[in-house]
Amino acid sequence: MTKPLDPASDDDLTLSAPDPGGTERKIALRILHLIERLLLAVVVLLTIGAAALEIVAIMQSMSIALADILLMFLYAEVIGMVIVFYADRQAVFVYPIFIAITALARLIILQGKDMAPENILYEAVSILLLTLAALVIIRVRKS
Repeated sequence: MTKPLDPASDDDLTLSAPDPGGTERKIALRILHLIERLLLAVVVLLTIGAAALEIVAIMQSMSIALADILLMFLYAEVIGMVIVFYADRQAVFVYPIFIAITALARLIILQGKDMAPENILYEAVSILLLTLAALVIIRVRKS
């Protein structure tokens, strides 16, 4: 009579499969988190650099245009998005939508006179759809 195989016994000579929740997974997650943090730091540094270049250009031209102010808002929102990413991971999905809304509004404001009326309408509808998407995401997150 043979003895039944006990998976917990040390007498078993079978090779065990690697643990999917083991150290390999933890190492991979740590590496990916490190890459993520590195890329976010690069995004912040590049955004600060772009804002600094914009400030230098404003100082050299000695004039401030509406486009410059709106561009600074976009830079501030990108940095804010990184801050929100670290503060509240659930709000991360909404923040890029806010940036897209700001970018579309900037486009409408700056090119409104020169754009075809139907293009302005398309962009306004895009802002409306993005706003509705943000509201849905916020409502779903709260429930």
